[in-house]
Amino acid sequence: MLRQLFGKNIVSKYHTQTFKSIYNTVQQQSQQNAQKPLTSLKEINGWIKSIRLFKNICFIDINDGTINSSLKIVIPELVSYENSIKFLKDLKVGQSISIKDLLIQLTPTKAQQPFELKLLNDPTKSINILGGIPAGEDFPLQKKNHTMAFLNSLPTLKFKSNYLNNLLKFRSFVDTQLINFFNKNDFIKTTPPILTSNDCEGGGDLFTIKDSEKYFNKSTYLTVSTQLHLEILALSLNRCFTISPCFRAERSNTTRHLCEFWMLEAELCFTKDLNEVMDLVENMIRSIVNEALKNEQSLLPNYYPGDVLNKEQILERWQSLTNPASWPRITYSDTIRLLLKQHMKEPFTNGIIPSWGMDLSTEHEKWISGKYFQSPVFITDYPKSLKPFYMKQNPPSEFKIQDNQGNIQQTQIQNTVACFDLLVPEIGEIVGGSLREDNYKVLADEMKLRNMNKDSNLDWYLDTRRYGSVPHGGFGLGMERLLTYLYGNTNIREAIPFARSASDNIQL
Repeated sequence: MLRQLFGKNIVSKYHTQTFKSIYNTVQQQSQQNAQKPLTSLKEINGWIKSIRLFKNICFIDINDGTINSSLKIVIPELVSYENSIKFLKDLKVGQSISIKDLLIQLTPTKAQQPFELKLLNDPTKSINILGGIPAGEDFPLQKKNHTMAFLNSLPTLKFKSNYLNNLLKFRSFVDTQLINFFNKNDFIKTTPPILTSNDCEGGGDLFTIKDSEKYFNKSTYLTVSTQLHLEILALSLNRCFTISPCFRAERSNTTRHLCEFWMLEAELCFTKDLNEVMDLVENMIRSIVNEALKNEQSLLPNYYPGDVLNKEQILERWQSLTNPASWPRITYSDTIRLLLKQHMKEPFTNGIIPSWGMDLSTEHEKWISGKYFQSPVFITDYPKSLKPFYMKQNPPSEFKIQDNQGNIQQTQIQNTVACFDLLVPEIGEIVGGSLREDNYKVLADEMKLRNMNKDSNLDWYLDTRRYGSVPHGGFGLGMERLLTYLYGNTNIREAIPFARSASDNIQL
């Protein structure tokens, strides 16, 4: 359908234009010809954000959800229209309305809004209320700052707040940038399954599908990672990735854990160097941040709850991620040495004495990235016992423990794997990756050692090492953890629209 909009014909499938398209069109016009005559707009739709009514003029701010700012509607000469003042007094914040017959007026260049919309006719005839507010009630989200606790108490309305509305748009932006990055690097987007018969990570934290044996003749689970299936696809495509939901039935009820979350996972073939995989991860995150900095005006909200990072703090974090110096890379063994040295000076509050072979606690991760390096840092070559069966094994080596005088107190034989975790300040781990074991016998022996594949349920995975196996590696990125770090919210549950975490009472 052809529609006359702002003096030019465009093709539109929809009844009305979004505020984002209106902004873009007006901006293009003003850049091309600042003296262009004012243009009319037939109709807009949105939700009322604020109303300011004076003796002979009224201002209404409305938003349709597609942009950060609201559009200002100017209704002049109220005395010219009978019953207009009473009609406008009855309008409420939160109502959805349709407005017809508007004139676009450019505003001074220093104004917050580059243009405003002037109502040409009687507001009682030009404004139509689409959805009202119950009589005697006010909309819970008025134009002011609210705490995250208050917003979370309104699960069906909280996304109308400026902060969480923008978080949804920021997430969409990050998704788009990830897809663009992988397209430019010759990765193919794929769709591995959500239902699976195996435990990719080997942790046992699986959600079981009820009555699955009736449908599939065996126990079936919600996937904790699509990696094993993604490897099959990579061995045909060379490079592939996915952004998929994953599920973990762990009881970690913290600000860093979810039972349902989204993972970006990528696999690339013909790589023997773990540094290549880490380079890919670093370049990926840097590319997102560089694009975010170019678009910060439209990406960041106007209002910030008191318990999150503000705009200046977020931009400072983004700038730090674009520092030209490469992010540090340090082995797990050297990390333990640093942690142990720090613990001797000032014990960690969790009371855990760092020792080789233990998993790093959140406090240890935050200290290494936030206090010691003060930047993202890759921790490599973890003990084999801490990581899943599919990781490439390193040659055995020695780990020497020294006292404060440098004397060797103990020597341990290390059995490590070619893997990494990317830690970021304030959050901890957000990415985990490794080279994959491509040797059939080594992989089969490791599975046997871990008492796996007794019923041959992973023979299909072993087969990928029998027919044209190649050196390959990959990683998984927790989307909500990345979003939490980049957007500055303090709880991962705010990074996903409908959070599912341990001990939650799911009501919607």
